[in-house]
Amino acid sequence: MKINEFTQKAIDKFTADITDSLFLFIQNDKELMQDYLDLLENNERNVVNSSVAKAIKERFDLKNIGKSDAPVSTLIKTFEQFEK
Repeated sequence: MKINEFTQKAIDKFTADITDSLFLFIQNDKELMQDYLDLLENNERNVVNSSVAKAIKERFDLKNIGKSDAPVSTLIKTFEQFEK
């Protein structure tokens, strides 16, 4: 395998799971987790989570490719997978 093939494969895989990665990051960051919990006091979890996923999609100009039912983050039950 060439370096550029490996790099593209890794980036594609990361991009597909970027939503789960961001929620895992939030979960492991004390300040962000507190902000997330504060948002849940006045908003439905699905509204907050959908807003985060939409922001990721827009920020990185991604397209949906399907759903995953196996997130690592405990903040979500499923997540949209994306590609560039």
